[in-house]
Amino acid sequence: MGHKINDQWKISTMCVHGSGGYDKSTGSVGKPIYQTSTFAFESARAGAEIFLGEREGYVYTRISNPTQEAFEKEMAFLEGGEAALAFGSGMAAISGVIMALCKNGDNVVSSDTLYGGSHQLFTETLPRWDITVKEVDGTNCKNIVKAIDEKTRLIYIETPANPTLTLIDIAECAKIAKKHGIPLVVDNTFSTPYFQQPLKLGADIVVHSATKYIGGHGDTVAGVVVGHKEFIDNLRMSILRDMGGIISPLNAWLLVRGLKTLAIRMERHQANALKVAKYLQFHPKVKSVFYPGLTTHPQHALAKKQMSGFGGMVSFEVKGGRKAGETLMNAVELITLAVSLGDVDSLIEHPGSMTHSTYAPEDLEAVGITEGLVRLSVGIEDAEDIINDLSQALAQIN
Repeated sequence: MGHKINDQWKISTMCVHGSGGYDKSTGSVGKPIYQTSTFAFESARAGAEIFLGEREGYVYTRISNPTQEAFEKEMAFLEGGEAALAFGSGMAAISGVIMALCKNGDNVVSSDTLYGGSHQLFTETLPRWDITVKEVDGTNCKNIVKAIDEKTRLIYIETPANPTLTLIDIAECAKIAKKHGIPLVVDNTFSTPYFQQPLKLGADIVVHSATKYIGGHGDTVAGVVVGHKEFIDNLRMSILRDMGGIISPLNAWLLVRGLKTLAIRMERHQANALKVAKYLQFHPKVKSVFYPGLTTHPQHALAKKQMSGFGGMVSFEVKGGRKAGETLMNAVELITLAVSLGDVDSLIEHPGSMTHSTYAPEDLEAVGITEGLVRLSVGIEDAEDIINDLSQALAQIN
């Protein structure tokens, strides 16, 4: 028999056991990979009814697939949402949400410190369809209120922000969104549902680059959206079906597998990140450290209020600007110089010239992405080894 869901389970247990137990058709404990494009109908009438939505079933993997559905079910379960929809990438998920909610002439109010790909979408691509995005300092919710007008169709925030680790009050933003009758969309990539659950704080839609911590091993590119069933159904049968930004069954299966170890990975990421942040905080060649788990973080109290943990991302500014940062990144031996984040391996990069190079120089400065800022995705290696690698690399800065 499959297990019964217990409302008293902690989220670490939920990650392992999920929402449904074994595969009902075969008894397989592990989720099967349905590596197929097309599904047969038992009759012409059955096929017509499935197309009309009068009967449950599968037609074509561009619309739905059992492996994809298994991943979606678990993400909705962990985020506390009614339904979820997987996409081929995080950017496909984000752009899908925007396209589902906006038409030409509409606008979005967004926080101003974002993943560089999101910023590029908002400032360069969406304007081609006459959809504008007003990026404001979301750490002060009054700025969001001031930016909303009659054409605003959603509020979009990223918290903790990439790469500065600034935080935005989700519950306060949710109140603003509800007052204006528009949805609040939260990018929860950095925290994952293990450390933060925006829907329970009043948000309407959650997006993830599942490439990161959800997969956790640097071998999958995917995105996912969680929200109300009505919205998700519309997103599937309009944007996903028509635009085609689908996830493969293999990648969906890798993400289902990744969720099994999400809790233990996030705990190790966090434990290591806190040790690394404390080490960097007192290093003579480090100007400042940004990590919500440090009591010196200006929004530490907010982090404790809306997060159950502080995650595995650390950003820090080295003295000596970009040249010093490049020396550091070229000198690491254990840590890998690469973009992306959330892998079991520690990854280091320079936001200003890499992940956030889509920002104009003056915009980088305005949101606190300095020339000397380094972003470190702290992996699950031994913390002492990570710190020793940073120590020898920092020692090479003149």
